[in-house]
Amino acid sequence: MSNTPGFVDVVLGLQWGDEGKGKIADFLTPKYDVVARFQGGPNAGHSLEMNGKKHVLNTIPSGIFHKGCINLIGNGVVIDPVLLLQEIKRTEEAGADVKANLYISRKANIILPTHKLLDAASEKNKGENKIGSTLRGIGPTYRDKYGRSGLRCGDMFAPDFKEKYSANIERHLALMQHFDYSDYNLGDLETEFFKAVEELKTYQFVDSEYFVNDLIAQGKKVLAEGAQGSMLDIDFGSYPFVTSSNTISGGMTVGLGVAPKHVRSVKGIFKAYCTRVGSGPFPSELLNETGEELRKKGFEFGATTGRPRRCGWLDLVALKYAVMLSGVDELIMMKADVMSGFDKVYVGTGYKGENGEEVGTIPFDFVTAGFQSTYKEFEGWHDDLTVVRSESEFPASFSSYIKWLESEVGVPIKVVSLGPDRVQTVVR
Repeated sequence: MSNTPGFVDVVLGLQWGDEGKGKIADFLTPKYDVVARFQGGPNAGHSLEMNGKKHVLNTIPSGIFHKGCINLIGNGVVIDPVLLLQEIKRTEEAGADVKANLYISRKANIILPTHKLLDAASEKNKGENKIGSTLRGIGPTYRDKYGRSGLRCGDMFAPDFKEKYSANIERHLALMQHFDYSDYNLGDLETEFFKAVEELKTYQFVDSEYFVNDLIAQGKKVLAEGAQGSMLDIDFGSYPFVTSSNTISGGMTVGLGVAPKHVRSVKGIFKAYCTRVGSGPFPSELLNETGEELRKKGFEFGATTGRPRRCGWLDLVALKYAVMLSGVDELIMMKADVMSGFDKVYVGTGYKGENGEEVGTIPFDFVTAGFQSTYKEFEGWHDDLTVVRSESEFPASFSSYIKWLESEVGVPIKVVSLGPDRVQTVVR
C-alpha cells in the first residue's frame, strides 16, 4: 500500500450531453493511472481525434489509447455485449491493447436483445410525446435493474445463465404484446447476443468496487468519466426528457463504489454554445439561420446516432445549476472556435415563461412553462481560433467573454478547446 493515497477526479458534461467529454478525458489521461466510466451505456458517443483520425467510443473509457492506462467499466454502466464487442474490435484495430487494459465490472447490468425492442415499442407507443430515446435499450435495462430483475455481467459465467435469460425474455415478450409490437426477429438477435457473450467472457471481469478502491489505496490517480450531460440527470434534469442514470458527480460514488472522501476535484465541461438531441425544453434554442450555422460549423450530428443536434446560445442558468449540483471546481470550455465569425454573440441569463414570469433558476415546471431565454449581448470575434495555441493569442472580445463567464459562474475556466485534435487545447 502506498504512503501517498490516491484520489479521484471527476470529469463530466454540464449541459445536455455532447459537450466533448471524450476529447477532454483523452487529453487529461496522461496525468492519471486509471480512467473509469461510472454510468450510461452505448447511448454515449465519446469522440476522440488523434493525428487527424476520429475514434468513437460508446462504452469503453476514453483512456484506452494510452499505453499502460487501466480502463474500468464500472457497475453503474449498462452493457450491450454485441455493441461492446464490436467496439472492442474497432478499438483493437486502431491499435489499443484492450485485452490488457480493459476491466469490466461483474455488477454492470446487461442489455438484452428484448431491452432494445422494448425501447422501440415504448417510443412508438408514446407517439408525439416520445422522449427521443437512442433506442439502445438503456431505459428498459435500468428499469429492470431497479426492479431487481436484471442480469449482470457476473451472471454470464453462471451455469444457469440461459435459464435466467429466458425468464427475463418471457417477461419482456409479454410487455411487447401489451404494446402490440411485433416488428422484430428475436431469433437472429439471440444468436448474435449469445455469440458475443461467449467472446466477451474472454476479457477481464472484476469486482470493480474492490478493484478501484485497491488502486486508490495503492496511490493510483483515477479519472472518473461521466456520460451524457448534467441536464439529462434522472433526478435533476428536464424530466421526463432525461436519461436513465445520475449524470452529476454524485453518480460517481454509486457507479464505481468509491466514497466521496476520495474525490479531489470535479471538472465540468461545457460548450461555448448549447446543443440538445431529442425532445425536451431548450430555452436558448435557435430555430433560424444562426442555429443552422452553428450546427454546420460545429458538425453537430450525433457521434453514435448521426442525429442532427438542436443548437442555441449558451444557457447560463442551466450552467450555474449544473455547477452547483456537482460542486464543480474548474471549467473546461469546448468549441469556442465554432463561435468565430459572428458579429455579436449572446448568453442566456434568465428565462421568461409564457405567462410573462421571469426567473433566474431552474423551476419545477421547467418542462411545461414554455420558458425562453433572455439574453446579454457580447462583441463577437472573427479570428481563426483553431490555430491558436496560447491564451495570449486570444482576441480581446473572446477574452472578455471568458472573463465575464468566470465572474458570473464563480468557477475558473482552466482549459479552452479550439478544435477536435489534442493539440488544439489551451490550458489557461
